[in-house]
Order: sequence, then C-alpha cells, then structure tokens
Amino acid sequence: MGISRPLCFLGLVLSVYALHVELSRETNPEYRSMCDLGHSFWQFSYLYFQSVLNQPNSVLGIIFYTLQLGLGSLVSSRAVFFLGMSSWVPVTRSVYLAAILTFVLATSNFALLYTNLQRRTGLEGRLKRGKSPHL
Repeated sequence: MGISRPLCFLGLVLSVYALHVELSRETNPEYRSMCDLGHSFWQFSYLYFQSVLNQPNSVLGIIFYTLQLGLGSLVSSRAVFFLGMSSWVPVTRSVYLAAILTFVLATSNFALLYTNLQRRTGLEGRLKRGKSPHL
C-alpha cells in the first residue's frame, strides 16, 4: 500500500481535528484552534464548503479516509477499482472549491484595484485643478 496508508491516516487525523474545531466553535464562540485564520474565514468556509449532503466536510473526510483505509487493506480488483474511482470525488471537489475561492478572491481583488485606481485618478484630477485633497 506504500504511501497511501500514511496519507489516509493523516487525512483522517485532520478530519477528526476539523470536526473537533467545528464542535468546539459551536459550543464556545471564543474557541481558537491551533490554525485559527480568523472569524471571517470561518464564516466564508462554512458558507462555501458546506456539503451537499448537509454534513460538515470533516464528517465526510472521516468517512472517506476510513473507507480508503479499509478498502486499501483488501486485495481485490473491485477494491482497487473503487479506491481509484472514489479518489476522484475529493479531487473534483477540491478543484471546484479552488475555482470558487479563486473567483471570489479574484473578483474582490479586481474590485479593490478598480476602486483604488479610480481614487488615484480623482486625486490626480483635484491636484491638477489646484484643489487640496481631503484626507
């Protein structure tokens, strides 16, 4: 099985920790995880990463990695086929989520750039007309 067992174990540990963080934040809004990225990130991640199955991603991760570990220990062509096919699901989901995140970040960054360029143009126009800028 090579590297897949340690990767599955790592994914399972991270999924369990993510579930712990989610449950801790529900019971105590002041809870801070080891990898806390701020309140706005958690709102964003909950909004965009909530599962279609109405389960937190951490629960789906626990199920996925447990199945991968279990099926990976079987020696059959069916198990190998299912392992390969089921591995496409999180890859596809990751690409989808990365595309959404990229779109959201790119859109907000371009909007910010546009706003700042408009502000600069307005300020340069005021300076050319001899008016003092308001800070």
